[in-house]
Amino acid sequence: LVAGNADHGHGHAAMAMPADETVTLGDLDLSAYFVRATLPNQPVAGGFLTITNGGNSDDTLIAATSDAAARIEVHEMAMPVELMKMRALENGLPIPAGETVMLAPGGYHIMFMDLTGPMVEGDKPEVTLTFEKAGKVTLTMPVLARDGTAHDTHHKMSE
Repeated sequence: LVAGNADHGHGHAAMAMPADETVTLGDLDLSAYFVRATLPNQPVAGGFLTITNGGNSDDTLIAATSDAAARIEVHEMAMPVELMKMRALENGLPIPAGETVMLAPGGYHIMFMDLTGPMVEGDKPEVTLTFEKAGKVTLTMPVLARDGTAHDTHHKMSE
């Protein structure tokens, strides 16, 4: 038994965090990228990141691919009254010049469809993003727990 590993729920080493390095592709800086862990038999997973366009021209995230999923779509989550809708962005996700676009839970996201296997916390699937102007970049996106904390309940029971 390893003492003090994740017993108290606030050990930082044991918790997966979004990637802390920034990947630069042309005028774009990509940061804080991660994938949410999936439930058993869940066929889809959401990927998230922050994209900053430091250049003078607009760019567009037009495609994403990964060995972890049969296909990936760039989605927008819209919340019309009482109904959450997700739809693929047919023309891609615009990244305006000089602006930062966040793909975050509840908003834009990368949707992994027909997963080849579960997204397990601690896994690091590679995802290749294609931008209209900046080109392609491959990110290693850490898989984080669904709620941002460990799934086990032992620390709740011990309180």
